[in-house]
Amino acid sequence: MEDAEIIIIGGGLAGLTAAIHLSRAGKDVLLIEKKNYPQHKVCGEYLSGEILPYFNSLGIDLLGASKAVNIQKLLYSTQNAKAISTALPLGGLGISRFFLDNFLYEQAKKNGVKIIHDTAVKISFKNEEFKIRLSSEEHLKTKILLGAFGKRSNLDKNLQREFIQEKSSWLASKGHYKNDNFPNDLVALHNFKGGYCGLSKTETGAINVCYLAAYNSFKDFRNKDDFKENVLFKNHYLKDFFENATALFEKDLSIAQISFKEKSLVKHHILMLGDAGGLIHPLCGNGMAMAIHSAKMASEAILNNTQKKYIAREKLEKEYINNWNKNFQNRLQMGRVLQKILLNPFLANSSQHLVKRFPTLLDKIISQTHGQPII
Repeated sequence: MEDAEIIIIGGGLAGLTAAIHLSRAGKDVLLIEKKNYPQHKVCGEYLSGEILPYFNSLGIDLLGASKAVNIQKLLYSTQNAKAISTALPLGGLGISRFFLDNFLYEQAKKNGVKIIHDTAVKISFKNEEFKIRLSSEEHLKTKILLGAFGKRSNLDKNLQREFIQEKSSWLASKGHYKNDNFPNDLVALHNFKGGYCGLSKTETGAINVCYLAAYNSFKDFRNKDDFKENVLFKNHYLKDFFENATALFEKDLSIAQISFKEKSLVKHHILMLGDAGGLIHPLCGNGMAMAIHSAKMASEAILNNTQKKYIAREKLEKEYINNWNKNFQNRLQMGRVLQKILLNPFLANSSQHLVKRFPTLLDKIISQTHGQPII
């Protein structure tokens, strides 16, 4: 059984960022990730500029290391393709998870983070110690465990988390496309019956297209192409995009059973990061930044409440929960409200008319779903 001072399960944005933060502070960190890098993931691939000061403080020069697209504008259209647009106060970066996760992985390795490519299948906690069994039958133990294993995992079942007991009707699809008519500085969000679709350029020049759809709106069609033609194409912005675009993936990536229900931030003393802690609706465009910010909050709670071999576990967990709620609770609630409005054609059109009459309302909505620069 191998020891590590801190173990992180999951090597996405939250897990890798926490590994970098904690290893820079001198902690012995081991990260478990089941897949190899680089890899594509179903994700909007729009990263709010609020994370840049924090990344700089960790020695992560994302702008210097990538050709991330500078995004400054938002375009939103309803199901009948009536559109409004606005500037994004903090701006954002168009950057693929294929690049970003691999970049953070290399940074973590440089910092001395130990990385195991395996799957955690069982976790137990006894006598102030976690024991983790891997699919390879190897066993690990640690005093501090972070869960960064994404939206939905078999570990959620193992830990008997409440949200995993209920089926979710949401599925998501993501692909990369070439379309010379799509602006570099734009993130677009287009509504369709039962869902919405986000488009933005990545560092390669490819346009990431990621849509979320209710299963009820998808089930009547034989495949994704039928669904696009009969549902997405009702919004003429999406019809025009796809008719002038070339698919760069042989097959789009998909995930199902996406849950937006509240999740426990600490379960059996495991701190849950990123999507494992709570998922904001993609229409808010801030999931990637929130995952990174959650890593900061968890890392700081650990560093503030551990001394040599002593862990003030109750204080640590309370600090993390309080900071999560302070920074994210209102954003998550706003995301739920926005989804209800935008998926209802009458409410979506009414709200758009209201925003056109009072343009500052859109700025206020954006400010409610994006944070301040993370210092």
